[in-house]
Amino acid sequence: MASCKHTVSDKNHFDIPVWHRYTMTIEEAAGYYHIGEGKLRMLIDQNPHEDFYVMNGNRVLIKRAKFERYLDQATAV
Repeated sequence: MASCKHTVSDKNHFDIPVWHRYTMTIEEAAGYYHIGEGKLRMLIDQNPHEDFYVMNGNRVLIKRAKFERYLDQATAV
């Protein structure tokens, strides 16, 4: 029988595009929205009760659709 080992190049084949993900890391969000990582962290610190992020341990994950709604309502970032 053939071996079913996945190589590193196979990993990229199974990745979900950022625009289809429910959450993304600070680094991914910074690249996707063209907002600096520091600015994103500052938005999270200044808005602790907003619903556009979730903490996974000490890692911040941005909820893509809810963050887009937040940005739509914001007059300045």
